Amino acid sequence: MSIEPLAIGVCSWSLQVTSVPELKGFTDRLGVDVVQIACGDPHHAAWAEGDGMSAAARAAGFRMSGAMLGFPGEDYTTPQTIEKTGGFGDPATRPERLERFRWGLARTRDLGLTDLMLHAGFIPEVGDAGRKAFLDTLGRVSELAREAGVTVAFETGQESAALLRRTLDDLRCANLKVNFDPANMLLYDKDDPLKAVELLAPDIRSVHVKDANRPTTPGAWGEEVPLGRGQTNTREFVRALRRVGYRGALCIEREVGTQEERFRDIEHGVRFLRECLA
Repeated sequence: MSIEPLAIGVCSWSLQVTSVPELKGFTDRLGVDVVQIACGDPHHAAWAEGDGMSAAARAAGFRMSGAMLGFPGEDYTTPQTIEKTGGFGDPATRPERLERFRWGLARTRDLGLTDLMLHAGFIPEVGDAGRKAFLDTLGRVSELAREAGVTVAFETGQESAALLRRTLDDLRCANLKVNFDPANMLLYDKDDPLKAVELLAPDIRSVHVKDANRPTTPGAWGEEVPLGRGQTNTREFVRALRRVGYRGALCIEREVGTQEERFRDIEHGVRFLRECLA
């Protein structure tokens, strides 16, 4: 099923669901039918359906914009813990994470999808001794994805937009793109989301819509808040996406609060995004 440009959707893991029918119930209540769906590995939003999850999701009646993969051992307690444990950053975990990535590619295809999103990890700066090996790993990611017919979108936030732009240009892999999350840039205190849209525009494949405030203490997390109540400037962000010709879905992500609090904030977010798009 095709998805119209700038269709409003939701990230499945934000709703803390454990089964496809539960997810369908929430999307029906929200009045949306577009989902970016967690692959469902045991470490990131596992599904009660197990290996039958893909068939259940395909039959559920919602449209899926792509899949999301997390890795075992990723620790978001602080910015410092995720810098050590995120994505492909630690050379010691790269072999096992490439195997998990293979699994994610297979799940993506089983879902009938061609897009897989993930955090690459903290990208080493130009001149860093570890940069070549890190980029070689991302090159291997591209190769494996190409063999599977999948496009991989790295989520923004853990590096500056300029560094991500330079990295994509250095890699020159047509199937490596960007999953743009404006709030992450504030949570990690890395960049200006509106300026980053312009810089990354040619490679923005998918979008997470959430809002946040920058940290008030250096080295700490910023604060995630409901849409329209933070420093992301969501209205102008949507205008910027339109201006650069983005034609994908706008998937609302909410990662704090109880399940019912998240649902209420996402429900608010759907209304707010509809106002932004009107």
